[in-house]
Amino acid sequence: MILNRPKTHFLTVLFIFVTSFSFAQSNYFKYSYGFGGGINKSYTDVYEGGVGYTAYGVLDYNLTPFVTLGVEGQYGMVQGGDIVTDRYNRQFVTKYTSFTLNAKLMLGEFVNYDRSEFLYNIRGLYLGVGLGAINNNVTDIVRQRPSWSNDPGYTFPGKDKSVNLHVPINVGFNYFITDGYGYQRYVININAAANYTFGEGLDGYDDPSNKFENFSPDIFNAYTIGFRYMFGTIKAYRKTL
Repeated sequence: MILNRPKTHFLTVLFIFVTSFSFAQSNYFKYSYGFGGGINKSYTDVYEGGVGYTAYGVLDYNLTPFVTLGVEGQYGMVQGGDIVTDRYNRQFVTKYTSFTLNAKLMLGEFVNYDRSEFLYNIRGLYLGVGLGAINNNVTDIVRQRPSWSNDPGYTFPGKDKSVNLHVPINVGFNYFITDGYGYQRYVININAAANYTFGEGLDGYDDPSNKFENFSPDIFNAYTIGFRYMFGTIKAYRKTL
């Protein structure tokens, strides 16, 4: 049977389209887990923040290779102030644990990185936001101003143990490493997070605003590096990875 010319042209174009589409997409794993750690800096009611540490574990569901939803648990220590140098003689050390739900959106979801080596190399840049709770355990705090201060004996109100709303805002970079089969399997992660806590539990001080400045949420910024491993079932993506 001999096909007429219009039908032959149509089948040729269809074949080229299907072939091009199949080569223009890649496969990725639906899940990843990881861990990491680093340092943090506090910005609370205490005038001078201190440096502490943060460790975390994370489990993500990959909606696409560049859009993730996940859960993250953190453990760390936040501190600030100095009984001698702080203008109100305040000082605290808090051990904390937190649990948040997070969403992250990477640059690779929007740009045509296959046309630019520069864009390809930075496709893992992302922004993210989360929501959860932070459990504060103040292990060391100055509750009463010392006798040599300008207001000796004043007792700072506040709680040593509390749970507050926790909102992390993340900016970071994922560096993807392929396995022997060409899949994006491993990730080196660098992240900076501003962690907003709503309440007065992070530093343990809850002074009335008419006596001390106390208008902003307690914040600690965390700077971490971590490792992630991708696993699970495989899905197709519309662009080459």
